[in-house]
Amino acid sequence: MAGSQSPSGSPGAFPWRAFLENPGSSLCRLLLQVAVILLATRVVGSLFRRCGLPAVVGEIAAGILLGPSLLGWLWPGAFDFIFTGPSLDALRLFSQAGVTVFMFAVGMELDVGDLGKRARSAFLISQTGIVVPYFLGTVSALFLYSRYAGPGAGFTSFAMFMGIAMSITAFPVLVRILEERDMAKTPLGIAAITCAAVGDASAWAILALVVAFARAQAMGATLLNLGILAAFAALMLLVVRRILPRWLGLDKLAGGTPGLGIAAAALLLMSGSAMVTAILGIHALFGAFLAGVTMPRQAAFRRSVAVRLENLTRVLLLPLFFAFSGLRTHIGPVNDTAGWVVCLAIVAVATVGKLGGSLVAARLSGMAWGDAFSFGALMNTRGLMELIALNIGYDLGVLPPPIFAMLVLMALITTFLTGPLLDLGRRIGRPSRLLTKGP
Repeated sequence: MAGSQSPSGSPGAFPWRAFLENPGSSLCRLLLQVAVILLATRVVGSLFRRCGLPAVVGEIAAGILLGPSLLGWLWPGAFDFIFTGPSLDALRLFSQAGVTVFMFAVGMELDVGDLGKRARSAFLISQTGIVVPYFLGTVSALFLYSRYAGPGAGFTSFAMFMGIAMSITAFPVLVRILEERDMAKTPLGIAAITCAAVGDASAWAILALVVAFARAQAMGATLLNLGILAAFAALMLLVVRRILPRWLGLDKLAGGTPGLGIAAAALLLMSGSAMVTAILGIHALFGAFLAGVTMPRQAAFRRSVAVRLENLTRVLLLPLFFAFSGLRTHIGPVNDTAGWVVCLAIVAVATVGKLGGSLVAARLSGMAWGDAFSFGALMNTRGLMELIALNIGYDLGVLPPPIFAMLVLMALITTFLTGPLLDLGRRIGRPSRLLTKGP
């Protein structure tokens, strides 16, 4: 019968579409997206954790399963109903806000005094871990450019994006893995976090230059922005960090618990710092991380702010970011044997460059072979920052869907391998104090 059509008017449409056809449809759809994503990320993340793998990889994988690669293929009506294009804008903002707050909390956990003691070795190790994979990435562009570069993309822009894709470490993902394995406070974990922070700051500076070149913008303006960023970081660390305890009124607490007003002031500083780095073309995440590093070191203050921020961020907002990144990935373009061979070759080159370069640098700095291998495995972790850089290349038209999908898969596979490689590192030689729990 003609009257038996679904409310949308098409025979095969999702039968509940009329459920959201009301004045509050945008909110209802957002709540539905959040519920579906949280359920999927919790289930898949738990399965990965039980298998001894990073839960964060399961959260990204859950996003891919909910995206066009699986749900959109098996049940397109449900996919279109839940994840329609315009409705993802609010979800994207929620996810970006969540990872920004998370980076602020991560910055609060970083001991600047200890970083100063390790600054020289951290810089040398992190830069080696960037230069080697960046070089291999640009070399690989010689073989991939003719087939996989975007229309109108010059070789230099394509090679630069391939280099940056190989060299970035996923800093927040690295922190999550270290926390899941109870390694964040160990000497090895602290060294990895420090080097990843220094290395990613350098990588984002390189990315700013790459984007400027790809957009054919003036290099002078980009260099000026980087100079302003360096001056802003010095201002935050040398001036704001000293006056912040008095501005927040922490000297009057006498060991008490800070109130909501102090937490609000801390978030205000985080937002302002994030906006500055976003305006300079680096990324808001680094501004939030810098604000976290600037926060006073009083234990009561840090515990109070961390408890108020981290629970909501870890349970809700951060999984939304990882899942949203997966939703944007469509592995359909990698649909033949040659494509999968190229994809596996990219994974191999990325791993050799990042793990190998970091391992050699760590070994030369005095680490034992087992510790150096574990350190290289941690530096080979990708995901969050990698996906941000890849999406920039995708939006600029330098990385079309096939190579974009391969690089996303490379990010997932290298992060997936972090756990097994860490276990292998423990078996290489005799475990030393770097692999034991901290005091």
